[in-house]
Amino acid sequence: MGLFDKKYCDVCGEKIRFLGNRKLEDGNLCKDCAEKLSPWFSDRRKSTVEDIKAQLRYREENRAVVRSFQPDIELGEYGRIAIDTGKGQLAVLRPGESLSGNPDIVSLRQVRGCHWDVSESRREEKQKDAEGRLVSYDPPRHTYSYVFTLTVDVDARWFDDMQIRLNRQSVDIETGKPLELGGILSKAKVYSPQEPHPEKNADYVAFQALAEAMKTAILSPETQKAPSQEMPSMPEKVACPFCKAKAVPNPDGTCAYCGSRIL
Repeated sequence: MGLFDKKYCDVCGEKIRFLGNRKLEDGNLCKDCAEKLSPWFSDRRKSTVEDIKAQLRYREENRAVVRSFQPDIELGEYGRIAIDTGKGQLAVLRPGESLSGNPDIVSLRQVRGCHWDVSESRREEKQKDAEGRLVSYDPPRHTYSYVFTLTVDVDARWFDDMQIRLNRQSVDIETGKPLELGGILSKAKVYSPQEPHPEKNADYVAFQALAEAMKTAILSPETQKAPSQEMPSMPEKVACPFCKAKAVPNPDGTCAYCGSRIL
C-alpha cells in the first residue's frame, strides 16, 4: 500500500482523515476512536484491534459508573481527586476535567500506592550592561520554581498509574534580591538569602499540605469525611511595607523576603 492510500479505522470502519491515523500493532485507529480511550492509557502502539475494542467497551461501561458516582471528598484546585467513600471509589481528575465527562473511576481496592513529588528548577536572572549584553547581577540573583505532582498507582487493566499536577502556576522563590530598609539602615546594601528556603514560603507549605491531605484521603478514606468546601485554601499575597516585595507572608506573619513582621 502507498503512503497516500485510503485507510479505514479497524475499530469503527470509518475512513481515516489525512494525518488522523493512529497505528496499532495489527491495524489502524482513527482519531475519533483514539480520543475515547482512557487518558491514562499509553500502550496504544502495542495494542491490537481487539484490545482497543475491549477498552472502548470498558469506557462505555465507565459512563454508567460515573453517573452513580457521588463523591463526599473532593480535594485540589488544578489537578483534583474525588472520592465516593460509600462506594469505595476514586476519580483522579486532570486539570480542566470534570465529573460531567467520562473520568476513569477505580475502586479504592485497586489502589496499590500513592505518593507526591515536588520538582525544583533554577533560573538565573540577568541584567543588561552599558553595551546591551546580558550579565549576572552582583551578587547573583536566581528564581527557584517548584511544581507539585500526585501519583496514584493502581492495579487496572488499561493503566498502571494516574498522575496530576497540583499547582497551576509554579511556586517561585527569588533569591539575591536587594532589600530596601528604612531608618538608619536605609542606605545599607542588604540582599535576600541566596538559598531559597522553600519551607518558609507559605505557597510552598500550602501545596505541601494539600498534597499530603490528598495522599491521606486516598490511602485512608474512611478517616476523611470533610466536605469539599473544607479543602485547604491558598492565602493571598501581601505587599511588604519594608522591602516592597509582594508575597504570601510566612506562617508567623513575617515577610518571606526580609523577615519583617507585616501581619
